[in-house]
Amino acid sequence: MPRIAFLILTCLAASAGAQESRLAADFRGEGDRLKSGCSSFSFGKLASCAEVLFTDHPMHIAVGSLAPQNGVATGVALEGHWTTENWRNSWNVDGMGSPNGSWRTGAYITAVWIRRPKIGDSNGGSSADSQPIVLKSNISIREQAVFHFYAENTSLNKIGFFGLGPSTRDTARAYFGMREAITGANTVIPLWQKLNLAFTAEANGRFVDIRGAHGQGSPSIEQVYTPATAPGLAAQPAFAQFGQGVRLRPSFAKDYIRLNYYVGIQEFIAGSSHNSFRRFTTDLQHQFPFYQTTRTLLPKDHNGPDDCSVDMSSTDHKCPPLMPPPAVGKTRNLEGSVNLRLLISESFVSTGNVVPFYFQPTLGGSDINGSPALASYQDYRFRAPNILLFRASVEHSISKLPIGVTAILDEGKVAADRGDVDFSHLRHSYSAGLTLRAGGFPLVYLLFSWGGHEGMHTSARMDNSLLGGSYRPSFY
Repeated sequence: MPRIAFLILTCLAASAGAQESRLAADFRGEGDRLKSGCSSFSFGKLASCAEVLFTDHPMHIAVGSLAPQNGVATGVALEGHWTTENWRNSWNVDGMGSPNGSWRTGAYITAVWIRRPKIGDSNGGSSADSQPIVLKSNISIREQAVFHFYAENTSLNKIGFFGLGPSTRDTARAYFGMREAITGANTVIPLWQKLNLAFTAEANGRFVDIRGAHGQGSPSIEQVYTPATAPGLAAQPAFAQFGQGVRLRPSFAKDYIRLNYYVGIQEFIAGSSHNSFRRFTTDLQHQFPFYQTTRTLLPKDHNGPDDCSVDMSSTDHKCPPLMPPPAVGKTRNLEGSVNLRLLISESFVSTGNVVPFYFQPTLGGSDINGSPALASYQDYRFRAPNILLFRASVEHSISKLPIGVTAILDEGKVAADRGDVDFSHLRHSYSAGLTLRAGGFPLVYLLFSWGGHEGMHTSARMDNSLLGGSYRPSFY
């Protein structure tokens, strides 16, 4: 499948050059930048060549980690942009595969509604709204209504399963394979600019196929577990999944306090009614920067996952440079922050219904979306319908390099029943490591973790979206 996607994208690139169009002009411009940046292999041109190859538009090399245990995938991504009077739109298409045979393909469209400022007639000039808004933090940039449409298909050959609940044994590990197709749309609609308050909504069709994973270091899931101990193992119905929520992203104290709050509910409606359920999520994130030059690094709603454009109104769609220039009046562009997060996810299940195991969140190592939590444990170690996670972390750049050092404390638990979601009997994990956040390149982290009473765990991961790109759809 990834090879087919690669051939399709290559053919699209070739055909685009046959006629003069916006896409053809973009290819011609990228060719010029490729020639300029990669014509020689001097150390000074290495960064500019890498920027063109891995972040430029309309085509670049796509690279990123799939779900844990499935390796780093490589492929190709194609993107394009077009603008109308009231809309700024973009599209992304990508395909990539990993050495263990796992793969992902996807197509994404982003539409941003532009609210035109009103023009005043005082002195023949424009109103204050027509002037550019310059703010220190990209968390406070004026938001516009954004609509994402996507179709993504992912096949994973190795996912760990240890049973359900907080008391499973690490020796009970089995593996399974999964393919999930997600087709749908989501939107972010600003409500109150002063607090960066927005309404979010999504509507997705989810189609899952679970299979065995043989030839691994542990048994295949059907050899150890049954539909009673792994609900959803026997059959996987199609799901219609909806979600609504509110998001709050204000900054205070001259940008030294930055909040990213989300509260939402999802409805999973199955073709077979006993698999339907609802999920309520509270995610409270806090960033306390050491310097005003510290970036927030939040995904930008106006981009697709393969697009790291800094400014949605720009016509060149440039990504951040690999080595940004020093801040005005400073000799070094230092970054650093203390971060706190509280995540609570609870499932509401009617009598006689169950939450399929493949839609239950996990703690331990990294989850299926690649988010680390209780990183000293094995990937996917604890799985249940309800989870609680508290995280405290500190990160600081090394000199002016895009490399940082980080230390993390995780406390969390999973629970079969919502009544057990509390702060008692939490498992803990400590981590230390390095991060790489260069220009628009995907975020890379290397962590060494300990403290979970099940040994130590070293993990390395590369984000599956460009830095500054939007999120990909969650697997659950």
